[in-house]
Amino acid sequence: MKMKHILTLVFATMALLVQAQTASLAGRWKTVDDETGRVKSIVEITERDGKYFGQIVELFRLPDEDPNPRCTECDDDRKDQPALGMEIVRDMVQDGSETEWEDGTICDPKNGKVYDCEMWIEDEDPNTLYVRGYILFLFRTQQWHRVI
Repeated sequence: MKMKHILTLVFATMALLVQAQTASLAGRWKTVDDETGRVKSIVEITERDGKYFGQIVELFRLPDEDPNPRCTECDDDRKDQPALGMEIVRDMVQDGSETEWEDGTICDPKNGKVYDCEMWIEDEDPNTLYVRGYILFLFRTQQWHRVI
C-alpha cells in the first residue's frame, strides 16, 4: 500500500474517532436562552451509573442582575441553593440511540420549575445539543453549544 493511501486511511480513522467522541453527552455546554438568545451559563454534564447529570459551573450575569442568584422558588432539595453549582439536569438515560437521551428532568433555577427532559445531538453538528423541557404537550427547546 502506498504511503499516500496509508495516510488517508489514518486521517479518516482519526476523523471518525473524533466525531464519535464529540457525539457524547458528557462535557461542558454553553446554555443559550431560547427567548433572548443570550448565553446564560456553562453546564457540565457527567455520567454516573449509566445516567447523566448536569451542574452549572459558570454563570454569565448582566451587571444589573444578582451576582449570586438562588433558587428561591424551588420546592425540592434545591430550595434556596445558589444557581452556581446547582445540579439542574438529573437522571438522563440513553434511549437506545447513541445521540438521544430521555427520562430525566431539568430545573429552571430562575423559576424553580422542574420539567421532564429529553436531549439529542444531530449528526450534522455534534457540537450542538438540543435540550427540550416539557410538561404534557407544552415544551421549550434550547440549543446548547459544546465548550471546546
